[in-house]
Amino acid sequence: MLIEREAKMTATLSNTTAPNTADYGGDEISALVLDPGYSVTRAGFAGEDVPKSVIPSFYGSIPSVAGSKYLYGENAVHTPLPNIEIGNPVSQNGVVEDWDTATQLWEYAITSRLTNTKPSNPLTNGLNDKTDELKQEMEGVETQERPLEENPLLMSETGWNTGKGREKPIEIAMENWGTPAFWLARSGVLSAFSAGKASALVIDVGAASTSITPVHDGIMLKKGTMRCPLAGNYISDQLRLIFSTSQPAVPLTPHYLINSKTPVDAAAPSQATYRTFPAGTEPHPSFRALQEERILTEFKESVVAVWNPGRLGGHNQHGGTNLDSARTQNARPFEMPDGYNQLFGVERYRATESLFDAKMALSDATHPAPTPSQTLPQMIAQSLSQVDVDIRPHLLSNVIVVGGSSLIYGFNERLKQELEAMYPGPRVRIFSPSSVVERKFSSWIGGSILASLGTFHQMWISKKEYDEHGPGIVEKRCK
Repeated sequence: MLIEREAKMTATLSNTTAPNTADYGGDEISALVLDPGYSVTRAGFAGEDVPKSVIPSFYGSIPSVAGSKYLYGENAVHTPLPNIEIGNPVSQNGVVEDWDTATQLWEYAITSRLTNTKPSNPLTNGLNDKTDELKQEMEGVETQERPLEENPLLMSETGWNTGKGREKPIEIAMENWGTPAFWLARSGVLSAFSAGKASALVIDVGAASTSITPVHDGIMLKKGTMRCPLAGNYISDQLRLIFSTSQPAVPLTPHYLINSKTPVDAAAPSQATYRTFPAGTEPHPSFRALQEERILTEFKESVVAVWNPGRLGGHNQHGGTNLDSARTQNARPFEMPDGYNQLFGVERYRATESLFDAKMALSDATHPAPTPSQTLPQMIAQSLSQVDVDIRPHLLSNVIVVGGSSLIYGFNERLKQELEAMYPGPRVRIFSPSSVVERKFSSWIGGSILASLGTFHQMWISKKEYDEHGPGIVEKRCK
């Protein structure tokens, strides 16, 4: 699978003189690909189909007298430890805000599954007798060991990353991790490469934001790159409003608060016993918010759908409203962790409709309704208006849809309908991986393909070049 797409990408790389193989580790050394996102961070070896290390981008923080203790990984952020607080070094718009924590999180993603663990201390492992002599020989050795001394690193970034946000990763990779070579690539371009295309309109519907990235001949067209907050977390907020305004209200109680439950009829009050915590040891409200999001993610995967054909707030060909038609569709059941369950009918369509039609959005004081210009069709129109008119038909015939939130049932069909209504002339073709893994990890897979190409070795920024030019070399080399 990767070999076929690699062949298509080779032509997009320039044929300049390759650097010395010692500058980037040589053909025998596998490059690493790091793809950090707001919800999940992915890491793995170039040339492989899927990332070996996939961890939450959230971290746990436990206060102590000596200072906060930070915890990383799937188990750490989902265990209700005393006073645990959940944080994220990446902001909702995909830009890193806390570089120290981000560095530790990314290093954990790499070292926990990919690079070898440090050898045990020979002074304390019980295998050596003359520890006094050995102590003198070992001085400073441990501090010299860095996780990427043998592996070049390709890292992804958002299309709207700032100048500082572009320079900091190479500084971390070279100074902290000791990587021999580095490259920074736009995630939209990598997603296009994962589909075997050098030119495409990439629509990435993630957790915190949706991005529209026009790519032409392997280069991101920055003027046409758009971002809006209508994505997975926005759908979760819509579901919260639907649940809270329902009659009766739908409870959203996380698993960790349930001790036991008794089966009940549909829409009947739950009969569960709840877990309590000693005073002063309760997890922070941010922990509960993360656990509620896990329930909502499961609900989105199994119940939520996008209405098609037409708009949910419009009329159908029989003269009735699509809302009435939605009420006649088969409802889907869902059971909450506390045992409450019911059938969800029109609600499953209502949660996603405002991605396409702002008038259908639910709102309150803390969740304002989006503007019409923030909807997905209008964002695509704004993006295409910023690119050359001659390449618009080519982009519309190569629309690539990726991101975990694009997996919602009916999303691609509705998107194609909206695009064909806006652009009746050009042929609209949507390419979207059928595999869940390829849809979620598209930018990482694109990086895996790119970093494994033989012709890409000439592109690496070597440690020697970094020492000569500093972190500013990223702006010049990684367009």
